Amino acid sequence: MSRPALIGSAPDSWGVWFPNDPRQTPWQRFLDEVAAAGYTRIELGPCGYLPADPPRLRDELEQRGLSVTAGTIFEHLHRADSWDTTWQDVSAAATLTAAMGARHLVVIPDFWRDPQTGKVLEDARLTDEQWVAYAGQMNRLARRIREEFGLQIQFHPHADTHVDTHENVERFLDETDPDLVSLCLDTGHISYCGGDNLKLIGDHPERIGYVHLKQVDPAVVAAVHEQGIGFGEAVRMGAMCEPPTGIPDMPPILDALANLDADIFAIVEQDMYPCPADRPLPIARRTLTYLQSCGPLR
Repeated sequence: MSRPALIGSAPDSWGVWFPNDPRQTPWQRFLDEVAAAGYTRIELGPCGYLPADPPRLRDELEQRGLSVTAGTIFEHLHRADSWDTTWQDVSAAATLTAAMGARHLVVIPDFWRDPQTGKVLEDARLTDEQWVAYAGQMNRLARRIREEFGLQIQFHPHADTHVDTHENVERFLDETDPDLVSLCLDTGHISYCGGDNLKLIGDHPERIGYVHLKQVDPAVVAAVHEQGIGFGEAVRMGAMCEPPTGIPDMPPILDALANLDADIFAIVEQDMYPCPADRPLPIARRTLTYLQSCGPLR
């Protein structure tokens, strides 16, 4: 039985990466424009970007006909003695996420290369021992988030982190508990890192719990990898592009998601930090129209 994906968008598509940054779209404008573009579902974005007071945020969303699908937060559990600092950040994001009635928390690994400067911060590879320890910590995090907040961890592989390539995503899935940890499949990051989105969906249908819909410009990505450029600079170069101008091809992705026979949120993202204030809304409208032309969405 086919179950089309539940479409939404996120602050990321309005050039938002940080809780506070004068170069970013103000949160009121984001909410106004994401609703004007035709979306009814959003992610919270960086913790602190949208109002942290649940009644106030709920009122702002209801005025615009919006609901929340997930919160988003970075973690650094691959590093030794990192539980307390990670839990502080993750639990704060989980608190607001649960208060807004969402069921998912998108968790992103921290970078081995600074996303802004491109400076290498640590080894790009984990040892076998680090992989085992990291998976154990992720299982612990997912279990506690479920028990205390009723949320499902959706782990987001990301460029310039240790869970990036197809091989590393596979290893992460093998090392973690499938009953606790699901995957936020970001189609752009998987393609950016040379992976195969359709193969991941086909090989691990039970682990696909959430999706970010995104495309990359293959020519820009090739240049980025050849020159060893960091992710932040790659975004400024246009690595993440407006559909349907990049890869992966969206119709097969949406068909594969519909065939999972599960309620999957597919959140539209296009990294473009920083960007002119008038750029996101026209792109958001065109992208939604395009995706709706690719097949059924809810």
